[in-house]
Amino acid sequence: MTDLGASDLPVMDAAFLSNPYPHYAKLREAGAVHRMRGSNGLRMWVVSRYAEAREALAHPALSKDISRSHELGYLQRELGDSSFGHRLTTWPLSHHMLNLDPPEHTRLRKLASSTFTAGRVQRLRPRIEQISLRLLDEIERTTPPGEPADMISAYAEPLPVIVIGELLGLPDEDLPQLREWTAVLMSNVDPSFRKVTKRIARYFNDVIDAKRERPGTDLISGLLAVDDDGGLTQVELVSMAFMVLVAGHETTLSLICNGLRALLNHPHQGAALRADPAGIPRAVEEFLRFEAPLSRSTLRYVAAEVTIGGVTMSEGDYVVVLIGSANRDEGAFDRAEELDLKRRPSGHLAFGHGIHYCLGAPLARLEGEIAFGHLLSRYPDLRPAVPDADLVWRDSTLVHSFEHLPVILR
Repeated sequence: MTDLGASDLPVMDAAFLSNPYPHYAKLREAGAVHRMRGSNGLRMWVVSRYAEAREALAHPALSKDISRSHELGYLQRELGDSSFGHRLTTWPLSHHMLNLDPPEHTRLRKLASSTFTAGRVQRLRPRIEQISLRLLDEIERTTPPGEPADMISAYAEPLPVIVIGELLGLPDEDLPQLREWTAVLMSNVDPSFRKVTKRIARYFNDVIDAKRERPGTDLISGLLAVDDDGGLTQVELVSMAFMVLVAGHETTLSLICNGLRALLNHPHQGAALRADPAGIPRAVEEFLRFEAPLSRSTLRYVAAEVTIGGVTMSEGDYVVVLIGSANRDEGAFDRAEELDLKRRPSGHLAFGHGIHYCLGAPLARLEGEIAFGHLLSRYPDLRPAVPDADLVWRDSTLVHSFEHLPVILR
């Protein structure tokens, strides 16, 4: 394979990812692994087929410790002294498990994992039901019949934010500001990135200090209660709280947003699901496969030369898995480009694979089941308020969802 210069490579930017599926199909047809350039200029290998994506996500030679790649000079080799390199490696919220390899990753994941077991998550069902119904009541109170409601700002966004805020023990009045800050960090380019990063770090430092004095029953208080020999440093606590906040609501926001859009575009399947609500958990899996909340994986680098899909990647190269492409691979899923809410779940990669598989997957699934259950049972006349072509995708090459989703509920 010819190693093209960065300027000659196809670019994976927000325009590409707003309607990526035709591009994904061409990539899969041409091969499993390709060279591309990110919108920041970083050259990377992208993995487009399902089998190779699973292999890459779990491969020990592909490291998540991007700070280490910076120490070794790999980022500087690709980007020079760029703001993107600084953003990846020096911001004060990066010391969490998603950016680490074993044994540090293992230690941090073990400390957080007890909060997100299937049993503990299921015990949250009554509270999530209550939050969901309260939000829908508020939408009905403030939206005249026949008028559109933005189901992102009024429902898909606040539902998981409130749930994860309560898990972390954060005051309700702080949640809108935290949501604004995290939206900045998920965007491709925002000049206030560094300022917002510092504000979030300062916020969580203050929260953690307050909980040291007056602990509660929340996740942060639980982590503080761990014996110091096996616990977290202050920097790790701040990063862990930030990671749980972002991962705990962005995935669910996109799941609800994209799943609702799929229902609006496939009304007959929506009607069948309304008639058989026992199929909602299966439908949630299909929503996750069909329109994955994250377009791609987070960045990895090659710690030791590795061959995947017949392509040899050199030490220091960067790698991204195209989750949205892998989940529509015809080699893994029959009629992969079609939505089928009766499809049997079969190992989609929306939550990743391997040791970095999403810790909050049980919570996201439960929130999705509750959200779609309430929407389908409560609004039999649910329909879009604008043509699908008018929806605007968020300016992010990571998060795959819309800015707004106006819907006529009744």
